[in-house]
Amino acid sequence: MAGRREPVPFAFPAEADGFRSNVAPPPRERAGVGQLAGRWLLGLTIVAGLVGSLLLGMPALSVDHSSTAPRQSQASRGH
Repeated sequence: MAGRREPVPFAFPAEADGFRSNVAPPPRERAGVGQLAGRWLLGLTIVAGLVGSLLLGMPALSVDHSSTAPRQSQASRGH
């Protein structure tokens, strides 16, 4: 505790900053061909679903300008 610059109420938080573990994590397993194909297929399915919903939803979101003009019914034209 002689090399400390400022006093802290607890010693372990100050000493934990410089702690380095000598235990290395295990190496990461490489994904197999089946896992890679499954990830690509899942990604393509999600993208295709988003694009399909956008294409099907665009007509519903568009504003029909021809229906904004007031229309007269057949009964009101005859009078």
